[in-house]
Amino acid sequence: MLLIFDCDGVLVDSEALACEIDAQILTRIGLPYTAQDIARKFVGVSFKDMVARIEAEHACTLPADLGAQIDSALFAKFETDLKPIEGVRDAILSLPYPRCVASSSTPERIALSLRITGLSDLFDHVFSATQVARGKPAPDLFLHAAERMGVSPQDCVVIEDSAAGVQGALAAGMRVIGFVGGAHCGPEHAEKLRRAGARIVIDRMPDLKSAFGI
Repeated sequence: MLLIFDCDGVLVDSEALACEIDAQILTRIGLPYTAQDIARKFVGVSFKDMVARIEAEHACTLPADLGAQIDSALFAKFETDLKPIEGVRDAILSLPYPRCVASSSTPERIALSLRITGLSDLFDHVFSATQVARGKPAPDLFLHAAERMGVSPQDCVVIEDSAAGVQGALAAGMRVIGFVGGAHCGPEHAEKLRRAGARIVIDRMPDLKSAFGI
């Protein structure tokens, strides 16, 4: 069995910080979004897909350096405010399975997040949506991770906090555990993941082991 962890909102408690930065910068360039708007529409979605959706919705072309603007502000915020999901390190180490990361974020953001939170040593294999044609909710990233790790999709379990991620994992033929313990998850988030197809949803990382019946 292979465990495939999403990064943002599963390993690191970054989504609320990222939604805040995205909203600030989009509002500054004349597209008023709140952090709640970003969370509702774009959590779990790649930056490329987020840009495409915003440009289509507003019939506009976003600045070519938007990604650089966001990364600059976000990475500075991470250095001071980013924390790991509570209990995630012990939860990972309690499971006797090979593991990897498959995230919609860029390789640079994933690496920074894992370094700041002290989780880098747990993952030798990290995969980004920048490596595939389509991001979540398409299955491409998860299938890419499974292929690179030499494991059949049916032998993979994905831990995800977003509906897009749950949908992508199921489309890849994998099992999914939904996680709703991040700061961005409101009281309705568990039901949102269940509607997306997650049969098991946990809100504490110490419960991950029991989700495998161990």
